[in-house]
Amino acid sequence: MTLRPAEGELGIGDRVVVAVGPIAHGGHCVARHDGRVLFVRHALPGEEVVAEVTEGKPGDRFLRADAVEIVRPSPDRVVPPCSYAGPGRCGGCDFQHVGVSAQRELKAAVVREQFAHLARLAVDPVVEELPGHPDGLGWRTRIEYAVGPGGEAGLRPHRSHEVIPIAECLIADQRIQDADVLQRDWSGQSSVDVVAPSASRPVVVPVPSGVGREPVVQESVAAGGFAHTFEVSARGFWQVHPAAAATFVAVVLGMLDPQPGDRCLDLYAGVGLFAAALADAVTPLGQVIAVESDRQATFHAKANLTAYRHALVVPGRVDDLFGVARPKRRGSADRGQRPRKLRRSPLLPERADLVVLDPPRTGAGAGVVGAVAGLQPRAIAYVACDPAALARDTATFAEHGYTMTRLRCFDAFPMTHHVECIARFEPTA
Repeated sequence: MTLRPAEGELGIGDRVVVAVGPIAHGGHCVARHDGRVLFVRHALPGEEVVAEVTEGKPGDRFLRADAVEIVRPSPDRVVPPCSYAGPGRCGGCDFQHVGVSAQRELKAAVVREQFAHLARLAVDPVVEELPGHPDGLGWRTRIEYAVGPGGEAGLRPHRSHEVIPIAECLIADQRIQDADVLQRDWSGQSSVDVVAPSASRPVVVPVPSGVGREPVVQESVAAGGFAHTFEVSARGFWQVHPAAAATFVAVVLGMLDPQPGDRCLDLYAGVGLFAAALADAVTPLGQVIAVESDRQATFHAKANLTAYRHALVVPGRVDDLFGVARPKRRGSADRGQRPRKLRRSPLLPERADLVVLDPPRTGAGAGVVGAVAGLQPRAIAYVACDPAALARDTATFAEHGYTMTRLRCFDAFPMTHHVECIARFEPTA
C-alpha cells in the first residue's frame, strides 16, 4: 500500500485510508477524513479503503475520490465481471464490484434516504428485479459509444471527456455486440449509437450521420391484454432494458385502474407508450391527452396513436401548457430578459380522472405538481428515473392534498446506481 499523505488540505492525487460510510445518491459512498467529506466510488459501506482524491480543491464542501485499494472488504464485494470496470476506467457501471442482489439493496437504501431527507417520509422499498437477466449482464438495448481522436469507439471514464477503447461491453445486448462497431474506424464522427429494438433489426447511427432523416425502429409492448408496436427514432428515448416498457405499463395500469369513459392525461408522453395503453383501457367513451415537447417524439406519438381517435397529442412543454413558471436553472440569469407570459392552454382540460407523469431526471417541479393536483384526479401515477426528484415532488404533492399510497422500485439498470420508481398518489383522506 502506497500512501501520499497530504499536509493540510487534501489535493488531487493524495491517498488516505478511510472508513466507508453509507451509500449516497449518485453511485458513491460517503467517507470522512479530518472533517472533510469524501464521495468515494468503487467502495462499499463498512469497508476500509485507500481513497485517492480525483476531484476537488481547498475550500470545497466535499471531495471526490476512488477506492484504489481495499484494506477490509465487504462480504458483498465481488470481482467485477468486466475488465474495464474500476478506478480510472469506464464510468458506465458504478456497481460492477457489488453482487447483483446487494446492488438492489444499495438502491433501496438510496430511495429510503432520499424520501426521509427530502419528503420527510419513511418508506421501506424493495427494488425488484426485471425478468430476463439475472446476472445483470447483456440487457442494454441502446448504447452510445464515444469516438476518440484516432477514430476508435469506446466509453468515457466517470466525469471525463477522455475515451477508453474497449473490445466489448458486457451489459450490452448481444445484438449490439454483433454489430461490430468497436472494431471499426469512426474518424470524423463524435459518437456512434447502436440500437437493438424488439420489433425491428438493429441499427447503427454515427453522429453526425451525414444523412437526412434519422432511422426509425419499432418496439413492441405486451402487458396484460394490451399489445402495441411503437415507432421511435433510433436515437429517441425508449427504455433500454428489454423488460422495462412492458413492466412499467402493467404497473401504471394496475395503479390507476382506468375505466371506460375516463379522461386521462399523459404528461411527458414521449412516443405515447402510456397514452396508448390508457387509450386502449378507457375505450372511445373516454379521452387521452398526451403532452410532449420533443418535436421528433411528438411526430411519432401521433403515428403511434393513430388507431385511437379519442387520443390527442399536444406538442409543447408541460409547464408552458399549464401556464406555470419554468424551473430556474442553476447559474442562469434573468437579467435583460423579458418575463414570459404565463397562459394556460385551452387544449388542457380543467379536470381529469387520471394522470401519468413521466418527467425527465429533474422531476416535474412545484408548478407542474400544483397544476396536476388542481385537475383533481382520483389517482396519479408518477414514473421517476431519479428518486431525489420523486421525493421532492412527493413533498409538494402533500402540500396540495395528495398522498403517496404506493411505491414500487425496479432495477432497470443493473450494474449502475440508477433505479426506476413508480409511485401512486391519491387525494389525502
